[in-house]
Amino acid sequence: MSAPSFTAEQTSRRSTHRAPATRRAPRRRHTAGRPRRSVVLTLLMGLTALYALMPLAWLVINATKTQKGLLDSFGLWFSGDFALWDNISQTLTYDDGIFVRWFLNTLLYVVVGAGGATFLAVLGGYGLAKFDFAGKRAVFATVIGAVAVPATALAVPTFLMFSKMGLTNTPWAVIIPSLISPFGLYLMWVFAAEAVPTELLEAARMDGSGELRTFFRVALPLLTPGIVTVLLFTMVQTWNNYFLPLIMIKNPDWYPLTLGLNAWNQQASTAGGQPVFNLVITGSLLTIVPLIIAFLLLQRYWQSGLAAGSVKG
Repeated sequence: MSAPSFTAEQTSRRSTHRAPATRRAPRRRHTAGRPRRSVVLTLLMGLTALYALMPLAWLVINATKTQKGLLDSFGLWFSGDFALWDNISQTLTYDDGIFVRWFLNTLLYVVVGAGGATFLAVLGGYGLAKFDFAGKRAVFATVIGAVAVPATALAVPTFLMFSKMGLTNTPWAVIIPSLISPFGLYLMWVFAAEAVPTELLEAARMDGSGELRTFFRVALPLLTPGIVTVLLFTMVQTWNNYFLPLIMIKNPDWYPLTLGLNAWNQQASTAGGQPVFNLVITGSLLTIVPLIIAFLLLQRYWQSGLAAGSVKG
């Protein structure tokens, strides 16, 4: 017998009929738009967020309590009386409104000290990144060494120097040391080296632009993310500065918020002192509000990253 013969049309039909049986489902690939999920990392991030937000939640909850309610209720839950607005009013008016004076002092130290430190760090970082000069390696070693030295190690020499100059117990004793930020200088140095193309500066110079005009019109817009990052670091450092004002300032009229709230907290341990823990907690809550607002307003600049900042310029 001869083998059965099939036409081309029959062969095509049989192969088409068998194709679905041998076809495999495509594997799901994890791309950048659909990242792979990890239960362990999700749990770790949740624990980290809980650890970071727990003190803030404690502060907000206890700022709504009276002095008596702080001692009679659980720390992480509200008491019967909601006294947040009364606490805010008492904080702003207690002791002839000294809290407002402390707030303005802190604002002065931040605007002049942190703002000046950021400006000097931008100028120094740009100059070190884009200009060659003798002793540049020595400057680099000095900056790295200054970053490694803790601020507490320089507290006593700084106090002795300012005492000789007669600047202790004045705002300058806090402002002048705050103008120096080795970490900010190093950060701007590294950032400017990558964010500002040298070819762009050379093109501006060939067009007849001076160095100052090149810096403000060409380089400065490219440095915006780095400037905001340094500004946030120096602002938080100056706003929360405690040890330097502690050794430099004795007059309560020039206290920052950190020293002022600590003075209120110590009233309970003094003879005849009135405990005002509810005002201390409420004042602490009011103290962090400007920092939160600053982060929310400036986050669109520093979250853009180094490369994004240079491209947007």
